[in-house]
Amino acid sequence: MQPHSKSMKKLVVVGGGFAGMYIARKMENEFEVTLIDTKDYFEFTPGILRALVKPGAEKNLQVKHSDYLNNAKFILGAVNSIHNKFVIVNGKKIKYDYLALCSGSAYTSPFKDKHVLIASHTRDLLKYHSSIEKSNSIAIVGGGLVGVELAAEIAHYYPHKKLTLIHSKESLIERNPQKARRYALRYLLEKKTWVLLNQLATKVTKNKVETDKKFSFPADVVFMCTGIRPNTIYFDKHFKRCLDKRGFVIVDEKLRVKGTENIFAAGDITNVFEEKTGQNAEKHAITVVNNIRALEHGKDMKAYNSKKRPIVISLGPFRGIFVYKGLVITGILPGFLKWIIEKREMWRYKR
Repeated sequence: MQPHSKSMKKLVVVGGGFAGMYIARKMENEFEVTLIDTKDYFEFTPGILRALVKPGAEKNLQVKHSDYLNNAKFILGAVNSIHNKFVIVNGKKIKYDYLALCSGSAYTSPFKDKHVLIASHTRDLLKYHSSIEKSNSIAIVGGGLVGVELAAEIAHYYPHKKLTLIHSKESLIERNPQKARRYALRYLLEKKTWVLLNQLATKVTKNKVETDKKFSFPADVVFMCTGIRPNTIYFDKHFKRCLDKRGFVIVDEKLRVKGTENIFAAGDITNVFEEKTGQNAEKHAITVVNNIRALEHGKDMKAYNSKKRPIVISLGPFRGIFVYKGLVITGILPGFLKWIIEKREMWRYKR
């Protein structure tokens, strides 16, 4: 690590996912950068669900922060609170001139039953493999991108287990074109997955899930893939006014946090209405990097341009769906494309 110049401004980055990792890498030679994360590695989250069914897969999807950062300082820990000139982490004050908040999101569950597991993109998923192995029946609540990808992984690797996917909408991955929605449903049905649409899971008891339509089905394990919650608890003490009713960070068109000049937010925690993907998080990060540079040099900042971007949805190891605007490609080619993207991205981060 090269010593920083005393004249360098301080940039603190909270969260080492797609957005935080990008900002720290791009700015470490221009600012005195401190990256704070609750884990000591970057993780390619779009592929991590496979670790649930294939232990060891996560090793190819992780790279330590210290392996791609040359000059930035890394702190392992969770931010307790943020203030106008510093953040508190591990009981210590870390001062900043600029602050980039990229702490991501997770799923929540209204059920407290021990059989209910949170399907989040974290290392905790690795603990759930044994639960899947021991179970006879599995339920997944939520038929969005994550729920469908998780169902496809389990259906492929555990074809003899009874798998149920329940979704409150009339179709799976409902924000996608009809062709994509139909293909996802057809794939799961062909894999003997029981798909329940237009139903809400209202009760989880031992080995059973009940719905608002008075329907019940067996489930030794239940994965929650709905009810996204931004990781913004550290806003509560001094910056709660900057959160919307759902807890997302209110940002302006430059991705600055509401009412601030030098605090930016990127990725899942923002209230930008779009799919919460790694690709969009990195686009946020590019805007944040450019706008911090603009502020530092007295230039005009630019607005973030939210738009439809290509999405590749995995359906097990060999199938997938590619969606871009009105174009939909299904089958083996998108599955191979997802593998290429994964390898390319990890090659970028590893030296």
